[in-house]
Amino acid sequence: MISILTANTGSFPRIGEGPDEQKLRKALADLDSGKISKEDFKIIERQTTANAIFAQISARLDLVTDGQVSWHDPISHVLAAQNGVELGSLMRFFDTNCYCRQPVIKSELSWHAPVLVKEFQYARGISDRPVKPVVTGPYTLACHCVNQFYTSFNRLVEALTGIVAVEVAALASAGATVIQIDEPSILSHPDDMPLLQAALKEIAGHKGEAKLALYTYFGDSILSYEKLQQLPVEILGFDFYYSQRLAELIAALGSTKVLGLGLIDGRNTRIEKETEVFSWLDKVLSAPGIKECYLNPSCGLEYLPRSRAVEKLKNMVRLRDKYIGGKHE
Repeated sequence: MISILTANTGSFPRIGEGPDEQKLRKALADLDSGKISKEDFKIIERQTTANAIFAQISARLDLVTDGQVSWHDPISHVLAAQNGVELGSLMRFFDTNCYCRQPVIKSELSWHAPVLVKEFQYARGISDRPVKPVVTGPYTLACHCVNQFYTSFNRLVEALTGIVAVEVAALASAGATVIQIDEPSILSHPDDMPLLQAALKEIAGHKGEAKLALYTYFGDSILSYEKLQQLPVEILGFDFYYSQRLAELIAALGSTKVLGLGLIDGRNTRIEKETEVFSWLDKVLSAPGIKECYLNPSCGLEYLPRSRAVEKLKNMVRLRDKYIGGKHE
């Protein structure tokens, strides 16, 4: 019997449609104008984080995230706190309508203070099920930085690897059992896979007993699939909406890793039908070597209205339960 766990991929909508779901937006405006203190803002931010976690729990997910509510964006969140970095102009994050503050590397990078571990500890303290912290990986970080110090892109990746490795070590020491590393940029540069492999080898040396999950999205992973299978991680997550033929490839080649199946479209409000999800599951789970997998959104859910994100998660769990009941009794 194949185990199918349900999980969130990363982010959760910070702002909802109702008045009570607008508190974080108002608090951020009040903070910028000096109407509230940083401490008051943190209270509201924590409340919003709790709401994101409770929404995932109410959807009956097996593995939740903190929703990345406190993240300004996927690139600057960790780097803004490190030595050697100044934040520059806004840049678009892939082909989304979200923007990130571009880090400018001005001098040698060094880890200044933990960023993610406190967020993880808060989330774990209020969740009755496992919490998966998410870290943007060093290769994707490097692709979004302005390098004014290191002599090459490779040197920048090596320096960023050290920052990510320390964050991972802190998360593992705090009790994280699965740590997700996001590396969407590698799909556009498959020839750089050896560089990513070296980075992940160093990071894996700091993970303790935790499992590393490498997630890709916003790109076709067909050409990179076999190389990704060789990386030193336990879990590989894929966006099936950018890789429409991926299920057939997995069925043919199998997997030596636990797979994260991004079969729920994180960028489309349409609710998935069981026929399409079951068709993908039938193909993937027939592959050699598949004993366990995660069913999850194709990417973070911050691109959706909050009410629709919740509906999609509930539908995802319903589909998993129905698939197990109908296929694997």
